[in-house]
Amino acid sequence: MTIDHHILSVLVENKFGVLTRVSSLFSRRGYNIYSLAVSPTEDDRYSRMTIVVDGDADLVEQITKQLNKLIPVIKISELADSDAVERELMLVTVKAGADARSQATELASIFEAKILDVGFDAMTLMVAGQPDKLDAMTDLLKPFGIVELQRTGRIALPKLSRQSSKLRVVKNKTA
Repeated sequence: MTIDHHILSVLVENKFGVLTRVSSLFSRRGYNIYSLAVSPTEDDRYSRMTIVVDGDADLVEQITKQLNKLIPVIKISELADSDAVERELMLVTVKAGADARSQATELASIFEAKILDVGFDAMTLMVAGQPDKLDAMTDLLKPFGIVELQRTGRIALPKLSRQSSKLRVVKNKTA
């Protein structure tokens, strides 16, 4: 039995309490959310939740069935890694005194990170990319000394050229 990350793209009504209902479902059932990002869509009546869960196919099927029972849920799609464009944003403050600042700046350049703030002994960087890119940058920043770090969690949409090949619509109500 292989345990993998599964990306669920959940279109929901943009109403008060929907996030609470979805997160309560996970809590009641003992499911762990690896990553969660929520924001309005191009149509302000709806929000999209990108929920990343760890588990096998049976667990993802159970989660999907439970989500289907929630009235504010409009559509659920499971996005395969190979058929999704996914990104994550990271803000990180690292120790970077005058002697280490040029090295940190060079590393930021390599990862296409943006320097947002510079202090006497530290600097704050922003980088966006696939989760493994952020993991690699984090590993390389550890020797500088990470003061604070925050990641948004994944957001994902289906790739346009392959949208129909592995995009599995689990629930699609008429909006």
